[in-house]
Amino acid sequence: MGEKASLRLEAVLNRSNTRFNLSAAQLAEAAIQKGEGRFSSTGAFSTSTGKYTGRSPKDKFIVEDDVTRDTVAWGPVNVPFSEEQFEAIFEITLDYLKELDELFVFDGYVGADPEHQMSLRVVNEYAWQNLFSRQLFIRPSSDELGSHKPQFTVIAVPGLTAVPERHGTNSEAFVVVSFKERVVLIGGSAYAGEIKKSIFSVMNYLLPAQGVLPMHCSANVGQDGRTALFFGLSGTGKTTLSADPKRQLVGDDEHGWSTRGIFNLEGGCYAKCINLSREHEPQIWDAIRFGSVLENVVLDPSDRIADYNDGSLTENTRCAYPLDYIPGRVDPSMAGHPKAVVFLTADAFGVLPPISILEDEQIMYHFISGYTSKLAGTERGIQQPEATFSACFGEPFLPLSPLAYAEMLRSRVDQYGAKVYLINTGWSGGPYGVGERISLKYTRQMVTLALSGELDDVETRVDPIFGFRVPTICPGVPAEILDPRQTWADLGAYDIKAKELAKAFQDNFKSKYADLAPEVRKAGPTAG
Repeated sequence: MGEKASLRLEAVLNRSNTRFNLSAAQLAEAAIQKGEGRFSSTGAFSTSTGKYTGRSPKDKFIVEDDVTRDTVAWGPVNVPFSEEQFEAIFEITLDYLKELDELFVFDGYVGADPEHQMSLRVVNEYAWQNLFSRQLFIRPSSDELGSHKPQFTVIAVPGLTAVPERHGTNSEAFVVVSFKERVVLIGGSAYAGEIKKSIFSVMNYLLPAQGVLPMHCSANVGQDGRTALFFGLSGTGKTTLSADPKRQLVGDDEHGWSTRGIFNLEGGCYAKCINLSREHEPQIWDAIRFGSVLENVVLDPSDRIADYNDGSLTENTRCAYPLDYIPGRVDPSMAGHPKAVVFLTADAFGVLPPISILEDEQIMYHFISGYTSKLAGTERGIQQPEATFSACFGEPFLPLSPLAYAEMLRSRVDQYGAKVYLINTGWSGGPYGVGERISLKYTRQMVTLALSGELDDVETRVDPIFGFRVPTICPGVPAEILDPRQTWADLGAYDIKAKELAKAFQDNFKSKYADLAPEVRKAGPTAG
């Protein structure tokens, strides 16, 4: 933190009611005693986050000052907040902390690579959110804890609400990041994902200056040593596909790519639980035990068994657990340069092939486009899947121009010879509401073939609208689903919907990236 802000916060924390770096058991016990939730039948701590069951992007701000004024890409994603507004919010936050009976503090790290690691402090009103922070970030050894000095601090106080007309916010909730003071203030929302993603945004600002590409992706390593990256927004399959019993997990959501290889930014996973089953996701299922945190998962009132098919509170049900709950994971969470890069999309139009091969300028085009569908519950107000374009498959977390990240990715793919694939985990046979979600079994098989290199020499066709190469044969996958047009009962309806999506790609690119090199712009689909 900045020196002045740090001294003011230290004065608040230097009291007998501040609990520093409690164990998972102590935090779970405190959360139960404070009535913040209850244990599930497997021993996981379960809670409800109330009104906010997903991120609230319209309530996120970055302080505009002499540090950020000329570096942040200001706009609808990165909304400026004045230094005076920040000071007012910071002051009421400190006053609120002083009135609490108990505070919980976690000291840890972000970034598994020591060369690019940032020390972190998280201050929580709720014991369960401190447990979440402890399990999601990198936990220090006792020796590291003794010399720990936070470089960035998150203060999360769900019980504190803002007054928009007084504090310059859009609602009672707020997420305010100050790079000058090196602090994140979160209030009004108990959704723990705000803690996680605010720090990801911080790293997206800091790492490029160190020559590191920050990435919204999962990663794993095969027995052959081949590393794979899976890019995608929430709900597209990053966690599910990376949690493969046949491969070692590096991490499920956030990584950096340096000249040394890739490294996880976190020490835990934050998996979606809706429709979770042991059959399809055994590693995630078995990780939901004592020390894990369930958010908005409905429990049976008598036996406390979780009903993962119940989305009555939200479709965005979640579980947080430490990486060491995953057997055979890579430790430390670092790996070599990836041989395969997978872009995941959940196509609600139902027109994209389940797997495509991207080459040359197509890589940059589709990374910048970041097409997917926002799925119900991942953001407040989303009730049905909506087609969206999220630059670099993580636009809400990018303080810099998306072009900066896209150019870094293209450079690394070229330098280290990675193959790039676009995999559709969404719908086939029709759009959402008509078609069916592509089988996870088939998606896993296609991913396996791609990562092993078995698709390098298969016969392909060029999609007439989207322009990328599509395998005509994938062993273990029905040939008919590889051509999405053939899965539709009405071929004319497919053509209309495919051209509709192609035009959406074009309109998005034209509105945001009209000045980009012509060869990149021409690498997209054609609507004609």
